[in-house]
Parts: sequence; C-alpha cells; structure tokens
Amino acid sequence: MTWTWIILNAFLSYTSIELNVTVTGFSDCNGKAFIALFDDPKDFPFIGKQAQGFKVPIQEGQASYTFLLRPGQDYAIAVFHDRNNNGKLDKNFFGAPSEAYGFSNNVRNMFSAPSFEQAKISVKKAKNISIKVQ
Repeated sequence: MTWTWIILNAFLSYTSIELNVTVTGFSDCNGKAFIALFDDPKDFPFIGKQAQGFKVPIQEGQASYTFLLRPGQDYAIAVFHDRNNNGKLDKNFFGAPSEAYGFSNNVRNMFSAPSFEQAKISVKKAKNISIKVQ
C-alpha cells in the first residue's frame, strides 16, 4: 500500500498543475471558508456534489487553498462562509443565502446561482484566481 501511494504521488506531481484560489470579502474570521471545486456541469453548484471540497481557516479577512488538478480541463468554484461551522450554506425564510458566498469569475446572478458555463475556468497551466464573497 505504501509503495502504491508513493508511486501515485510521484505520478500526480508530474501530471498536475496548481490552481491557487484566494477568497476575500469575509466580514469576520468566525467559522471557516468552504471552497468547493466542480468538474461536472450537472453537479454545479450543489455542495455535496463537488469533486473536491475543503474547509479553510479565515485569517485577516481572507482564505486560500491550492488545488492540484489535471491540466486541460474546465472547473468551477463555489465558496461560502460557514460562520457557524455546520457544513452547509444557511438560508433565510425565503430560501436566500444568509451566509456570504461567491463563485469563480466573481459571477453573481440576481435570483439564481450562476451556471457552470458562467463560472467556468479553463486550467491549462498554473493559475491564480480571486473570489470575493458577499
């Protein structure tokens, strides 16, 4: 098992590229930022259906995470401020989010989440992106 893991890590280190995601706009440092990466348009932006997702500490109003990804693919990111650490985006009585959230390309629709196409980022080489939550 150990040799398999070593070989797999060596292979991934040569075939993966970095996508550095920095998230800003947090009103405080309570809770965590949940950063979710999607690689399938039909799953976006449903938390729980992401390809990868991580709770990240918020420090000085920002959070960041580096994904190791296969080059030449399209991805989309959804982020939310999990202020109460319950693992979900809380909503108010009307179903609107009550915690700050954001998407790659900083796309924001008035009455619905953006489509995968609107939030899509093509990753051909190492890339840095910034997302602002509101």
